[in-house]
Amino acid sequence: MTSVIVRIALRYGAGVLVARGLLGSDDASAFSADPDIQMALETGLGLAIGGATEAWHWMARRFGWEH
Repeated sequence: MTSVIVRIALRYGAGVLVARGLLGSDDASAFSADPDIQMALETGLGLAIGGATEAWHWMARRFGWEH
């Protein structure tokens, strides 16, 4: 399910870059269909979510919040 969401986000992101003239349409289709880019974004998103969770836990312990 995550790969589907990442693929959709890549297509919208590539569309924005094409609309702004920062990326050609051929490059955009390769960008949104490349499984290596999708896997890298999934990994990065997982690390970001994990980091946010750990930061929230650290803040809760630091400031004495109950959780």
